[in-house]
Amino acid sequence: MRRREVPRVPPLTQRLTYRLALENAPGMLGRVTSAIDACGAEVVDTARVDEQRHVIFRDVSVDVSDEAHGDTVAATLVDLEGVEVLAILDDVLNAHEGGKIRVEVTREVHDNEDLALVYTPGVAKVCRLIADDPVAAYRFTIRSNSVAVVTDGSAVLGLGDIGPLASLPVMEGKAMLLKSFGGVDAYPILVEEQDPDVFVDTVARIASGFGGINLEDISAPRCFEIEGKLRQRLDIPVFHDDQHGTAIVVLAALTNAAKVVGRDLASLRVVVQGIGAAGVAIINLLRAAGIEDIVPVDLEGILEAKRKGTDPIRRRLARQVNPRELSGQKDVALAGADVFVGVSGPNTLPLELVQTMSEDRIVFALANPTPEIHPDVAGGHVRVMATGRSDFPNQINNVLAFPGLFRGLLDAAATAVTDEMKIAAAEAIASMVGDDLAPDYIIPSPFDRGVVPVVAEAVASTARAQGHVRPGSYGSRESESEAAMHEAARRAVRRAVAQRFAEEDEADG
Repeated sequence: MRRREVPRVPPLTQRLTYRLALENAPGMLGRVTSAIDACGAEVVDTARVDEQRHVIFRDVSVDVSDEAHGDTVAATLVDLEGVEVLAILDDVLNAHEGGKIRVEVTREVHDNEDLALVYTPGVAKVCRLIADDPVAAYRFTIRSNSVAVVTDGSAVLGLGDIGPLASLPVMEGKAMLLKSFGGVDAYPILVEEQDPDVFVDTVARIASGFGGINLEDISAPRCFEIEGKLRQRLDIPVFHDDQHGTAIVVLAALTNAAKVVGRDLASLRVVVQGIGAAGVAIINLLRAAGIEDIVPVDLEGILEAKRKGTDPIRRRLARQVNPRELSGQKDVALAGADVFVGVSGPNTLPLELVQTMSEDRIVFALANPTPEIHPDVAGGHVRVMATGRSDFPNQINNVLAFPGLFRGLLDAAATAVTDEMKIAAAEAIASMVGDDLAPDYIIPSPFDRGVVPVVAEAVASTARAQGHVRPGSYGSRESESEAAMHEAARRAVRRAVAQRFAEEDEADG
């Protein structure tokens, strides 16, 4: 298995393309690039698009940190003699023009015969079949490969509660990744409702057209209640990726990090900072994987059940973990700890506290874009370092988990998602590192296309072994609908043969 190098790129977050009219004179392009460099931006590409007798038209693509930085670059270019800024093209907006997903047909309609097969009157036969046996929908409709990506827009990336419509580009992105990596047909579903019971009722009423539900960007603690109630009401998998996708990849990375430092996973002392959706799920999955010594901390220190204002979810969590019954601030939790997992905020882990941890320190600083402690600061002070960023080794990215997980759930026609399936997914991800395991390579690249089939097989196998699959579903064994179809075909053949013999007898007199 070939290990992939992780490129180091500047922490610039936006790419703009400036269309320029340059005086046709020696050194003009050099003046432009030097001016852009002086602004602290980076020229990534230039292309000549047209020219006239005295003017050359160029597109200059530039990485900038934000919109204000892009405006500074533009102002600098405007001030250059012999340069005219004709347009500023935003690569992000261009990439989203018209949306990022679409519906495509699997069978073309060219004539009346095609129309009769896929629509009326032929479609009635399939409708009757599904009415008699709903499991038939898993073979004869898109349900077997469809996932609803559902949100209320209350916790969108780092933007907060911006509402469902503004979250649509993110939901499209999730649907696009499910299709691109896992071959799953996913649809953004925007729910204009933040009352948990009404939200649950809304989703439950539309769920029968889908093989799974992916909850996305719903704020805590509401997300816990919504997921729990949907799981009780629905007979399809319900998965909140912000919680469990993160937890799966963290477990996969920690499994390999433990091997790097020569420790058994269950023996690790873990501190989790940030007790929101991801933090709670990480703790629960690490517990399911056998780690007992986990201490949750937040801005107020070590989470304790007796703390005033603690919601029921966190109160129950506080009772289940922290077996040494530590209390106090974060420094108490980190003293002698083996692992720090941060899903909180930027620059919240001082180096001096890292240095109080055990000798073989493992630090997962996952706040994005600015981690709890920067890798360049932690440097040689930790054995294994991971972040959520693509410009450093060991990126903890949910795309390693959710496409393969849903692919496996749909392949098995699963009715639920269990801890055992999540652990199987984590083990499959960890296995992809193979013999290349090293402190700076504990997790495969998010772009490793070999991850999805391995994860899918692990999840599907576990679902079947646990019996969390739809009885008679297509792919596991002959369904009742298939048996009925085969019997109907046999009856038709018998009728045709009998009719032919009768016609022959009549002809013979």
